Amino acid sequence: MAVTIKDVAKQAGVSYSTVSRALNDPKADKSDKKRRILKIAQDMGYVPNQAAINLKMSRSYVIGLYFSTISKMTSPFVLHDVLTGVYSVVGSKYNVVVKGIDMYEPGTLNPTYFDGIIVLSQRNEDLEFMEEVLNKGIPMVAICRAVFLDVPNVTTDEAKAMEKAMDYLIENGHRKIGIIEGNSNLDSTRLRHRGWRASMEKHGLDPESIPVEHGTYRYASGYQAAKRLLEQDLTAILSFNDEMAFGAREAIVEMGLKVPDDISLVGFDNWDLSGYASMKLTTVERNMGEIAKEGTRVLLRRLEEGIIDNRRIYLDNKLIIRESVRNLNE
Repeated sequence: MAVTIKDVAKQAGVSYSTVSRALNDPKADKSDKKRRILKIAQDMGYVPNQAAINLKMSRSYVIGLYFSTISKMTSPFVLHDVLTGVYSVVGSKYNVVVKGIDMYEPGTLNPTYFDGIIVLSQRNEDLEFMEEVLNKGIPMVAICRAVFLDVPNVTTDEAKAMEKAMDYLIENGHRKIGIIEGNSNLDSTRLRHRGWRASMEKHGLDPESIPVEHGTYRYASGYQAAKRLLEQDLTAILSFNDEMAFGAREAIVEMGLKVPDDISLVGFDNWDLSGYASMKLTTVERNMGEIAKEGTRVLLRRLEEGIIDNRRIYLDNKLIIRESVRNLNE
């Protein structure tokens, strides 16, 4: 059983308040009595109740990390990268509580529980939650999506990034391209959709001529979408994330085809396996860990220094060229 202040007080033969003042008040006198109490507490193995101290200081040292959803759409690779990025900045000073906005009940947010909240939003439906966070005065940062609220915003230009990916396929001579898009109700899907269409139009090609299948950003959905696309005469597949691209590669191999000799393949995200698996996947790097780190830094500047910085910060996306695209011009 943990040693309490009352146990220390009993052992020292003094009152509870005397022990509390000796242990917790830095301005308390440095008398022999205080030194004696501290020695007794140390010998007894007393450990301060951090939760009680935080409550007294009106700080919880808890940061909420809210995803649009945990189970239905968030890739485990994104979840890992974001959580790792957040913890690399907060260290051991804060606890991070991970939740899904789709499980939140309006009006239930407790402003005393969180010192701040990081929101990885992908849906318009998340706006109600974010407005409640603001109305309850909880410092908030939105990452990975442009939100038109008076809050700090850290994101990337996903439309421009996907335009680069389609540019690369077209510049390598590909015209018979199939697309594996993600969930249609997510902002990332809408932005990436806009990007590949902009590339087609820029090169004088008809976007309506491109076959499109929808997945869920998960491996199995990429496999199923590719199976349907490969019923057509294609030279390349552009996938809205790497996980679905690797699912597509399985479908390609099952048909006795090779990447990139028969079908070129491009992904998005540059998750860990993309450069190390047997297929060296050409992909767009959207570094979720760096996005999470920058968002966390902005939030901590608010919490620790009182600096309010409600800018929209755009981080770069890079096209990572590997070995999964064949140049048909050669």
